[in-house]
Amino acid sequence: MNKTNNRIRVLFPFVGGNEIGGSHISAMMLIRNLDPNRFEPRILIHHPAGPFADMLTQNGDTFDAIPDIPILGSKRTLASSNSTGAVGYLRRSLPALRAVLKRIDADIVHTNDGRMHSNWSLPTRLSGRAHLWHHRQDPDGFGINKIAPLLANRIVTVSEYAKPNNPLRSIEKRCDVVHSPFDFDTDPPDPKAARAALCAELGIEDNALILGYFGTIIVRKRPDHFVRAVAAIQAQVPDTPVYGLIFGEVERPESRLHETVPALANQLGIGARVKMMGFRSPIHSYMAGIDAMLVPALNEPFGRTLIEAMYLGTPVIATNHGGNPEAITDGKTGFLVDKDDPEAFVEPVLKLKENPDLKSRIVSAAKADVLENYGTDKHVSKISAIYEGLIARAP
Repeated sequence: MNKTNNRIRVLFPFVGGNEIGGSHISAMMLIRNLDPNRFEPRILIHHPAGPFADMLTQNGDTFDAIPDIPILGSKRTLASSNSTGAVGYLRRSLPALRAVLKRIDADIVHTNDGRMHSNWSLPTRLSGRAHLWHHRQDPDGFGINKIAPLLANRIVTVSEYAKPNNPLRSIEKRCDVVHSPFDFDTDPPDPKAARAALCAELGIEDNALILGYFGTIIVRKRPDHFVRAVAAIQAQVPDTPVYGLIFGEVERPESRLHETVPALANQLGIGARVKMMGFRSPIHSYMAGIDAMLVPALNEPFGRTLIEAMYLGTPVIATNHGGNPEAITDGKTGFLVDKDDPEAFVEPVLKLKENPDLKSRIVSAAKADVLENYGTDKHVSKISAIYEGLIARAP
């Protein structure tokens, strides 16, 4: 263990560049709330130009940058000069990353996304340091099933659903479920005021039904399914204008979702009612201003926006799949619907629209649940205990 003030030094490597999402937000909430008397977090970014590094700079967070070390990449990323294949990684990147570990003298390396897992697991192991593999993706991934069981000292998953389903060797004594942290300190915006501001910004009628999609625009999160659900709801209430607002950015432009999703809305006759809102920050006023959040995703390990909406007083209707059932009690704190049928969203949306008392009960129960179970303090306490356990077991 690093002996400076007897603190445990934890290295958090990130890709950087244009990559920023829920994993980055959760990791930074942990870093900023660790006890400085017990832990010394160090942030490292491979590609320091981009929104993640900009966010850190704006918040006064310090970080190291290593732009000259290529990252092991996939076919999609190998075109980048900052990516390398397996041979280049073994010849150049692996020894360079081991040198970084020696320079920083980390006790623990805590990785938070797929590329960082694959790039840092081997140098961490070869350097004799502890590796915490924080898994935030689906349970079928190659890395979490084949690499993590061999190289990681500890695995943390964000939900029971996300635990690896076919690990190469048993991880029973090395795997913990720790839900992501959420900051509930700030006063949420008033829903009525937020709705009025949203309607004024977009020119939406007062009697409209406003539904929201929040998250990265990727195939797995199914923005197309959201559009089909909005169309199905509009068909059931032809006298009420129904709007579908899609908040988020397209992660991979080659997916063409920024083109195909609006095209689908046009095809279904609701093109003017589906709006691509892009990335908005802060997001809470928009999230509080809609009438309901729809979560159409498949294989969602544990969505941040779902919990945030529940705290803000926005009812959530989600597919009965992935980690969603761990966050929502159907009919009590929200609604769970058939993952394959976009029309399944119709009934709960209309129930909430037509029964204000039901909506009030759902909103109240959801907020109480998230306040009890998903605060930052609980997350930090659990991860801190895992850190200390890793160091206690070190030779």
